[in-house]
Amino acid sequence: MEYKDYYSILGVDKSATQNDIKKAYRKLAKKYHPDVNKDNKEAEKKFKEINEAYEVLGDEEKRKKYDTFGNHYNFQDGFDFDPSQFGFGNNVRYEYKTTGSSQGYSDFFNMFFGKDSGFDFSSFFNGFGGTSAGGSTRTYSRKGEDVEAQIEITLEEGYKGVEKRISLRGTNGEKKLNFKVPKGVKDGEKIRLKGQGGEGIGGGPKGDLILSVKIKSEGNFTLEGNDIIVTLDVLPWTAALGGKMDVNTLDGRIKIKIPEGIQSDSKIRVAGKGYFDRSGRRGDLYIKIRIVNPKTITPEMKKLFKELDKISGEI
Repeated sequence: MEYKDYYSILGVDKSATQNDIKKAYRKLAKKYHPDVNKDNKEAEKKFKEINEAYEVLGDEEKRKKYDTFGNHYNFQDGFDFDPSQFGFGNNVRYEYKTTGSSQGYSDFFNMFFGKDSGFDFSSFFNGFGGTSAGGSTRTYSRKGEDVEAQIEITLEEGYKGVEKRISLRGTNGEKKLNFKVPKGVKDGEKIRLKGQGGEGIGGGPKGDLILSVKIKSEGNFTLEGNDIIVTLDVLPWTAALGGKMDVNTLDGRIKIKIPEGIQSDSKIRVAGKGYFDRSGRRGDLYIKIRIVNPKTITPEMKKLFKELDKISGEI
């Protein structure tokens, strides 16, 4: 049987007021009403779901029962469960129909809230998990939800590895957590922290915290696989005559040789100075040349430029 998340269907929070729920229902019902969506099967299906959700959440007593059920088992929308496997099935009569009083509602609705369901909520909740055929109470336990979050690190932090501290806000308040970002982590990779997720159900273990890594842009550095690309600004005369320049890398500053006559967008490769991967292999550093004019041009420099322009025009 498929669990229905009525809050999600109406697009409201669990803390929504009855008035909020009514407003959300009216808005969606107007949008998906068959009169404005003729021959649209998807809209018809959505309209039925909206009506079913409001049938429960719009009724304070039904909503209270639904919330209690959801809090006990923390099911997610679409979760497929067998009632007999959760301790309520042997002592509870449930017969659901798909016609008549059901109004085309789901099996989930008809079992718990249908006119002829016969489901005894008081028996179920008194036992929290139900009573077995022998009369003993059986508790169902389940691992808590995994919680996902994103962390942002610099390229240097990913290159060297770093210890981070984050604050998490949950139902039990705020907690601070230290964890290690491994050396060589890549953009989009995930770090799993065991037992730092949602609380378990019925004594079950906690879920995990899954951190998705985002490497933010940093200065002139760009990461391509295990190779690092860094842009180096070079003055016209250095590009023409060649020379030596200092370049910042993740290992510190190094001195490189600029070949005579180098052009913009040319790349100088420095082997073994790139990014580490998780196995310890290291890529290369590529220095991308960008020829730029000086920020300030003195009268003497202008004179020389004019002379150079004149000479180059005669070539």
